[in-house]
Amino acid sequence: MTAQEVDKKKMVVVEGSYAVAHSVKICKPNVISAYPITPQTHIVENLSQFIADGEMPDCEYHNVESEFSALSALVGASAVGARTYSATTSQGLELMHEVLFNVSGMRLPIVMTIINRAVSAPINIWNDHQDSISQRDTGWIQLYAEDTQEAADMTAQAHKIAEDKDVLLPVMICMDGYILSHVYEPVVLLEQDLVDEYLPGYAPVFVLDPKNPMTFGAFAAPSTYTEFRYLQEQAMGVALKKIEDAANKFNEIFGRYYGGLIDEYETEDAEIIIMAMGSIIGTIKDVIDARRSKGEKIGLLKVRSFRPFPVEATRKALKNAKVIVTLDKNISIGLNEGALCTETKACLHNTNIDAPVIGYTVGLGGRDIPIHTIENIIDQAKEVMSSGITVESQFTDLREDLI
Repeated sequence: MTAQEVDKKKMVVVEGSYAVAHSVKICKPNVISAYPITPQTHIVENLSQFIADGEMPDCEYHNVESEFSALSALVGASAVGARTYSATTSQGLELMHEVLFNVSGMRLPIVMTIINRAVSAPINIWNDHQDSISQRDTGWIQLYAEDTQEAADMTAQAHKIAEDKDVLLPVMICMDGYILSHVYEPVVLLEQDLVDEYLPGYAPVFVLDPKNPMTFGAFAAPSTYTEFRYLQEQAMGVALKKIEDAANKFNEIFGRYYGGLIDEYETEDAEIIIMAMGSIIGTIKDVIDARRSKGEKIGLLKVRSFRPFPVEATRKALKNAKVIVTLDKNISIGLNEGALCTETKACLHNTNIDAPVIGYTVGLGGRDIPIHTIENIIDQAKEVMSSGITVESQFTDLREDLI
């Protein structure tokens, strides 16, 4: 019986948020601290219920008054050697901004699920990636899930990566709000015995202990501050391999693989390669399958790790492309392109890859990204390939009546 056949026998239909909460439980955190905010709330509701029902006897749940306090509480818990977890979204993540720097600067391996949601103003509770992308420089590893199963499985992988003694950086697991968090679909819930094999008990390298005094987050003068940032950057470099290792080890034990840093789909002979992150991947694959059936050479490069950005893996995947298309659910105001577009251009600078990179901003504030939008983008890329005329990055499906 294949791994896929075994998985089908184990599948249950649950909400995405429940699947993630179950994975958190199975990873045996010692402290959870979170503040409810739509659409993240169901994760922490499930976790609090698990604890109330005695299913997590070695875990404390901290009720706090804000997201700032939620992450601040975990700073203390992690510093004294606890495995810690939180979840948030949108404005809640932005409220954590100061503490995000503290966590990464103190090299605390906190894991946090981000249910991606647009940021205000105007107020919007639907999905895009602006919230996590705006925190890309805080020193957190950022992994983006394609579907519910991957988001659930990423939880164990995130702890393994973060707690590695050569990394010791916090990890954000990013999953699209509602599209993944609130959908009910078949998933395989993580099993305790397999997770125990995959993820050993947490053995912190550095711990605040009166018997062995040390300082976390100390004052750094100009003579030492740069080296702290340098070491964080070095750890991000090490994390590139550790993310791959974690994905491979997970596949070895669970029989499920999503790619490590990236995942390629029909890229080997592709002339046009679309790059994207998150739940839009499924729609793109459907369009590619239809186009391939007509003989068109279209491929997909799924970026799973946005931080650290997989420079070498991306270059290798794109080396034969004639046109590169990036789809971003975020926008850098003033630059008129999304973060994935910017990162890709930087990645390809001073290489032998001279394919034009065309950026499209899609799905802001939860706007639908229908198949015909992807079709139109591919058609524009084909025109660029045939004519050689450069196309600037652009918003898609703008409503002229609102401009």
